[in-house]
Amino acid sequence: MRVITADEIDGLLTFPDLIEALRSAFAADFVTPPRQHLEIGHGAAAATALIMPSWTGDAPGPGAFLGTKLVNVFPANGARGLPAVLGTYVLMSGETGAPLAAIDGTRLTHWRTAAASGLAASYLARPDANRLAMVGAGALAPFLIRAHASQRPISDVAIWNHRAERAEKLVEELGQQGITARYESDLERAVRTADVISCATLSNLPLVKGAWLRPGMHLDLVGAFNLQMREADDEAVRASDLFIDTPGALIEGGDIALALKAGTISQDDIRADLADLTRGRHPGRDSSEAVTLFKSIGSALEDLAAAILVWRKAGGEG
Repeated sequence: MRVITADEIDGLLTFPDLIEALRSAFAADFVTPPRQHLEIGHGAAAATALIMPSWTGDAPGPGAFLGTKLVNVFPANGARGLPAVLGTYVLMSGETGAPLAAIDGTRLTHWRTAAASGLAASYLARPDANRLAMVGAGALAPFLIRAHASQRPISDVAIWNHRAERAEKLVEELGQQGITARYESDLERAVRTADVISCATLSNLPLVKGAWLRPGMHLDLVGAFNLQMREADDEAVRASDLFIDTPGALIEGGDIALALKAGTISQDDIRADLADLTRGRHPGRDSSEAVTLFKSIGSALEDLAAAILVWRKAGGEG
C-alpha cells in the first residue's frame, strides 16, 4: 500500500482537473452512505470524529474503487498551532477490497472542499464575477481562493479574518505563490464590494448580513459544520436562491439546516444540489440579478473522486 503525502497531493492536483472529476462523480452513480458523527468530549474541548465511506458503484469489478475517510475535528487546535481538521483517507480496490493507498486526509479535504465550491460557482457565480471576498483566513482559505479563481476571472481578492495578523500572513503567503490579495479590516465593506463571498469559519454567530448583499452576488458557505454555528443571517438566506452540495445540508451544519428548523425557509426553497446541477436537472443561476447561496457540508463522494484522481495521477492502475 502506497502512502501519499500532503506535498505529493499538492504536486499532483490542479483545480480545473479536480473540479471536472467532481463534476463527473456527482453525475455518476457513486454510493455514499450517511457519514457517522461521533462526539468526543463536551464543552470547550469538545471534538468530533467522522467516518465517511463511498464507492463507485453497486457491483465490484475492474476499475472500481471504494474508500473511507477518517476525520477528526478539534476546534481548539488553533490555540495549539495545529489544524482544526485532521484525517486520513484509505483508498481501496473496488474489485478485491485490497488497500491501494493511505492518503493525507487533511490535504485531500482542503482540495476537495474547495473544488466543490468551485464546481458550484461554475453554475452559480456570474460569468463576469471578478471580486472575491474571503471571510476567514484558516487552512481552507488559500484553496478556496484558488478554486474560485479557476472558474471565474477573479482579479481582486479581499481577505477578512477576526484576527488581523492571520489575514495579513495569508496575504503574504499568497503573494509568494503569485496570487495578489489584500487584507480588509472592515467585513461589511469586504462583502458589499464583492461579487463572490466565500466563508470558511468556525463562527457561532452570523457574519454575513443580508442587508449587505446586492443583486448578482454569489455566497459560498463552507464553514459552520454543526448546528451551533452560523456564517450568514436569516435575511441573507431568505434573500438568496438556495443551493446545497448534498441533501445532508438540510439537517447538518448551520445556515440552511438552522433556517429550516426555525421555519425561516422550507425545503421547497432549496433549488438544487450538486447532483441536480451536474446532471442538468437545474440550470443554476437563472438571472444576472439573482443572489445565489451555496451551502457545503462535504461528502464522501468528493473525497473518493479526489482520491481516485490523486491515485491515477500518481501512476496507480485502475
